[in-house]
Amino acid sequence: MELETKLKSYLEKITRPNLALAKQAKRRETDLAKPRGSLGRLEDLAVQMVAVQDTLTPRSLDKLIIVCAGDHGVVEEGVSPYPQEVTRQQILNFQQGGGAITNLALAAGAKVTLLDVGINFDLPPHPKRIDAKIAYGTKNIAKGPAMTRHEAVSSLLAGLETALNEPKIDIIAAGEMGIGNTTPSSAIVSVLTSLSPAQATGAGSGLSPKQVEHKAKVVQKALEINQPDPNDPIDVLAKVGGLEIGAMAGVYLGGALKRSIVVIDGFIAATAALLAEKLSPGIKDYFVAGHRSKEKAHQAVLDRLGLAPLLDLGMWLGEGSGAAVAMFLLQCAAQHFNGMSTLAEAGVHDTV
Repeated sequence: MELETKLKSYLEKITRPNLALAKQAKRRETDLAKPRGSLGRLEDLAVQMVAVQDTLTPRSLDKLIIVCAGDHGVVEEGVSPYPQEVTRQQILNFQQGGGAITNLALAAGAKVTLLDVGINFDLPPHPKRIDAKIAYGTKNIAKGPAMTRHEAVSSLLAGLETALNEPKIDIIAAGEMGIGNTTPSSAIVSVLTSLSPAQATGAGSGLSPKQVEHKAKVVQKALEINQPDPNDPIDVLAKVGGLEIGAMAGVYLGGALKRSIVVIDGFIAATAALLAEKLSPGIKDYFVAGHRSKEKAHQAVLDRLGLAPLLDLGMWLGEGSGAAVAMFLLQCAAQHFNGMSTLAEAGVHDTV
């Protein structure tokens, strides 16, 4: 209960974006030297950045992607084409700069921090990785709860406090690494939306249709055995979730506390966003959907959050990769808003 009290104290400090300042930003967009609305969603992004960051000069310099890592006991059920040790292998690869996320983040000018909350291996210390291991992976949700309630809250706090400890963040995203993590994500989505296990379950990292059918049955079994309470997001996370999924939701909470734009990546990231919104209603006003994943239920989750994806590139990797690519669009939004002249300043005639 002590940890839940600590989490509650953080949640109580999250405020809404500055809607009065957003109105001023909309007026400035109207006055800029261009036909009104001609920059489309870049204009909407600029206004959102103003409201979230609480400034009429939105910032896009300090970008952070926290890649949360954890393993899953449910891999015992054959829900992934990859063995569990790939989680460890990929984190070691990320540390050396050889991953997709590390290279896309480099292109986006974003810092990458690795956060181990539940890898089923002990790793040697590394300057790019924060060790906040809560457990050596979750238990098999097809046989019982993924974790204790204490562990679930600990995962939320690990992500939240990692974000808070960063001195400057303008834009933040959470990525993930955890073999088998689309299965608990599908379970969470099924609990928190109207989707059935079959509707919420997709191919993950490359399953065949027959394997997807088996995976959906595993999700159904997990829900029947654990009976998570849809009105209690911590209970849902504890019973059918993942340590890194909890940490990702925590990153979003921390991003809101830092008044940063929060970029949501793919299906697992959107699942964590559902949990964050359930914990702190209205936090979705801080969210930008970076892209639409090919994973089956991603669009349905975005619809539930009221988010329209910026990009649709056929990506489904995860890791925060789609969020990294979308960060450039936020840079463009901030640059045009801050740098363009108004019609009056440029001496350009307005429409009559």
